Amino acid sequence: MKEIVEVIAKALVEFPDQVVVTERENDNALIVELHVAPSDMGKVIGKQGRIAKAIRSVVKAAATREDKKVLVDILDKAE
Repeated sequence: MKEIVEVIAKALVEFPDQVVVTERENDNALIVELHVAPSDMGKVIGKQGRIAKAIRSVVKAAATREDKKVLVDILDKAE
C-alpha cells in the first residue's frame, strides 16, 4: 500500500523529494500516513477533497484484494 500512495503523491506534487509515506499497523487496520510539503497540500487534497478521495479509493481497492482495511492520512511535513 505504501508504494501505491507514494507513486501517486509524487506524480501530483511540486516537491516530490519531500514526499514521505509511512505505514503502521493498528489493531484492526493498516494506517498509511502521507507527508507532503505544506505548499503541496492543496495539490494532494484537491478541490473539495476529490483527489484525496480518489487516492483513498485506489488504496481501498488494492486493500480489498488483500482483505485488509487501510486508512490514508494526509499530513504536511510540519507535523
